[in-house]
Amino acid sequence: QVQLVESGGGLVQAGGSLRLSCAASGRTFSSYFMGWFRQAPGKEREFVAAISRSGANMVYTDSVKGRFTISRDNAKNTVYLQMDSLKPEDSSVYYCATARRDRPFTSSITLMSETYDYWGQGTQVTVYS
Repeated sequence: QVQLVESGGGLVQAGGSLRLSCAASGRTFSSYFMGWFRQAPGKEREFVAAISRSGANMVYTDSVKGRFTISRDNAKNTVYLQMDSLKPEDSSVYYCATARRDRPFTSSITLMSETYDYWGQGTQVTVYS
């Protein structure tokens, strides 16, 4: 049984920082690349960032480049999303996801929801001005 559990969300003032964590279990963590998505009320879920199996390569959506950093610790089966210089428009529920085993890590494939087969329950991030 694959489980992904996010934590670290909360309420923060614009310009502040949060660090999200996603603890994975139930599969060999280092064999799968990981992604973060977010969904605001009334909007579609959108891709935020992804990281390769080794952690050497990352992909970001344009709106978070230079502000967010995705990383992973394969020894701890955990992926992180460091969010700095937060803006009110970053307010969303953030989800981590683990990719299907056979998917290659490319910029086009990582941003598609159907690339991922397991999702966490989400953690709320609210940024106020």
